[in-house]
Amino acid sequence: MAPVITSLTPSSGPAAGLNSVIITGSGFSGVGPLTVRFGTTATTFTIDSNTQITAIAPPGTGTVNVTVQALLDGTSNPLPYTYAGVPTLTSINPPSGSAAGGTTVVLTGTNLTGATAVSFGGTPATSFTVNSSTQITAVTPAHSVGTVTVKVTTAGGTSNSVTYTYVAVPTLTTVVPNAGPVTGGTTVVLTGTNLTGATAVSFGGTPATSFTVNSSTQITAVAPAHSVGTVAVTVTTVGGTSNSVTYTYVAVPTLTTVVPNAGPVTGGTTVVLTGTNLTGAT
Repeated sequence: MAPVITSLTPSSGPAAGLNSVIITGSGFSGVGPLTVRFGTTATTFTIDSNTQITAIAPPGTGTVNVTVQALLDGTSNPLPYTYAGVPTLTSINPPSGSAAGGTTVVLTGTNLTGATAVSFGGTPATSFTVNSSTQITAVTPAHSVGTVTVKVTTAGGTSNSVTYTYVAVPTLTTVVPNAGPVTGGTTVVLTGTNLTGATAVSFGGTPATSFTVNSSTQITAVAPAHSVGTVAVTVTTVGGTSNSVTYTYVAVPTLTTVVPNAGPVTGGTTVVLTGTNLTGAT
């Protein structure tokens, strides 16, 4: 009776071959000399038991049939084995993100189907999804600040690398001045760290009217209009969103009376001004 094959583990591998493939089935011993073929190519193997053979896949391309032939009893049923091309990477977008991780990136390349691992500087991606043979979406893991290599592994092997830069989360320490009118328009200086490449400055969730990154430790921003009260000011970069510092919006003062409303040209008259929002007059 001819041998029977029920499974191949793994059922795919690199085009270069030389990986071990476990063939499970029956009728592998006591049937005389055996030949294991991948397609038409015979290969080396070890008979582990009557139900298992460990074979070394030869080099190949595409999908081929694996068979076990017994000299005395015939050839087994075939099972398909697929040679996977080596994956390649051409780009990663965005190419940078927070050292805290959690950034969703898109990897583009070829032969990405069946990816078993995506790594960032040797650290596994938090998660990844193979969208197609040319695209993977991955979530970056946390990592120390700096540039790392990103690679993808499939049955076909491990890809070349593309680079991804981990950026420190920005921090804020001061905002000067720390108060201004509700009408906005006040120019303030934000001091902190890791401010380079800032993409947003907000005052209580309202974008700054404008801002300029002066250095990694300083930003000049123009406060937008806002209702009266104290708000949180934050800065966002590719590294994430900073802690907050506080800025207080003060109502515009109004005057209703001045008593007395006249006095000598020599000055020196004490007058009483009445109105609203006069606290903190400078």
